[in-house]
Amino acid sequence: MSKTLSPIDAPQTAVLIADQLREKILDGSYGPGEQLSEAALASQLEVSRGPVREALQRLSQEGLLVSHRNRGVFVVELTAADVAEIYAARDAVETAAAQTVYALPEARKKHAVDKLAKIVAGMPKPIAANDWARVAKQDLKFHQTLVEATGNSRLVRIYSTLAAESRICMVHLENAYNRPHALAEEHQRLVDLLASGSLSELEKAIHEHLETAVRDLTSLMARRDGAS
Repeated sequence: MSKTLSPIDAPQTAVLIADQLREKILDGSYGPGEQLSEAALASQLEVSRGPVREALQRLSQEGLLVSHRNRGVFVVELTAADVAEIYAARDAVETAAAQTVYALPEARKKHAVDKLAKIVAGMPKPIAANDWARVAKQDLKFHQTLVEATGNSRLVRIYSTLAAESRICMVHLENAYNRPHALAEEHQRLVDLLASGSLSELEKAIHEHLETAVRDLTSLMARRDGAS
């Protein structure tokens, strides 16, 4: 992980700056509670402070940064209570997405199922390699793909923030999974239920999957905080 940012050569827009900073937050380069200096970022990016300020405001609106008056801007620090809220919201959005995709015309539904199955097929390799950052990306990619399959741009936009917060929860844990080798199997079950199971079973499986994630994450966070 590196905090090195690339100078912005193209039109110096806040969007491009926000994209770089967002990825550095999500990959753990900037840790929870770390302060981001507007002046230092502007110097590293070789831009004026105006677009950096706008980029920081964008990320604050997304919930990735918090601004403390007279102190500055900091990377968000998520608690166990935050995890519970994030995953409750994910449950609502993903259940709604599953209901929509389940009812799609057969060809569109099959396309979504095939994309999800391909993601699951890519899980065992990084799990075997203990590459937890990559596992987390595959995990969230699966759920984002489910939501994207609805074709509902507003659901996708809502979910993007939840996915980013989920990734922050995971990235600062050495391994965000208490039962990593069950991960592919759990996701494959969701694919199978979406393809040919009952909607009620699919909804139940989503609830159980996300509830298990909350238990795992809060347990691992408590263990990490106790060790520190």
